[in-house]
Amino acid sequence: MRVFVTGATGNIGAKVVDELIAAGHRVIGLCRSDDKAAALAARGAEVHRGSIRDPNGLREAIERSDGVVHLAFDHDFSRVAENCETDRRVIAALGAMLAGSDRPLIVTSGTPIANTVPGRPALEDNPIVGSDHNPRAASEEAAAALAGVNVSVVRLPQVHDTISQGLITPMIAMFRENGVCAQIGDGSNRWPATHVLDVARLYRLALEKAAPNAKYHAVAEEGIAMREIVEAIARRLDLPVRSISPEEAPACFGWLAMFAGHDMPALSEQTRERLGWRPTGPGLIADLASLTVSGG
Repeated sequence: MRVFVTGATGNIGAKVVDELIAAGHRVIGLCRSDDKAAALAARGAEVHRGSIRDPNGLREAIERSDGVVHLAFDHDFSRVAENCETDRRVIAALGAMLAGSDRPLIVTSGTPIANTVPGRPALEDNPIVGSDHNPRAASEEAAAALAGVNVSVVRLPQVHDTISQGLITPMIAMFRENGVCAQIGDGSNRWPATHVLDVARLYRLALEKAAPNAKYHAVAEEGIAMREIVEAIARRLDLPVRSISPEEAPACFGWLAMFAGHDMPALSEQTRERLGWRPTGPGLIADLASLTVSGG
């Protein structure tokens, strides 16, 4: 297949590009900057210069593609609602270009939008919360609104290696700035996680399966207690651990306060069965133990 990948130079997207090429697919990768374009070409991908802010500029690449993997997303979470609404518009535009064909469109979401039963893990076939409750749901709402499009969704947990760990990466920066690693209450709330190479393989399998309206959970570890995450970071940074109240969270975590205390476990049994996906990468705590940090 010739696959168009948005976000092809990001931490996850670059691994997806490698995975697709290794499996014999040809990749057209979206890129904006000269330096990243050179790195993308060196990976063996064809470079398409453009931006998701200009969806019409993607038309030529999409017309030449047998499928699309949409990974591009503005990760400035201080503007999370605005960025999620941008993603809604991008998915609508991508779908319009693919309408009436069987070419698959894989869009990206997050497992927390399927945490609809408090204390129980998110499941692939759970109903989802609306974007009025969790802005990230805008992506799935956009996918559900597409007509005549072979669209499926990959929901991500905290995707990690030793360099990047999803929401944990900005959390680490806040801990370093504050000189203390904080958890809310006893830190028993859980976050799911998966190594980035396992996530890349799941995207490839989802693309090859091309099952309309499928929902996949890229989850290797169902839920790691926040206290374990915080303690692992504290050991790596040689900082103390402090328990704070929910009322103190905004001052400590800033915009991350909306996530830091949430219990967000997720399962992937249906995904594993449907795709034959078996994650094999290191766990989150192992990667945090070898964390790459400036000056650390």
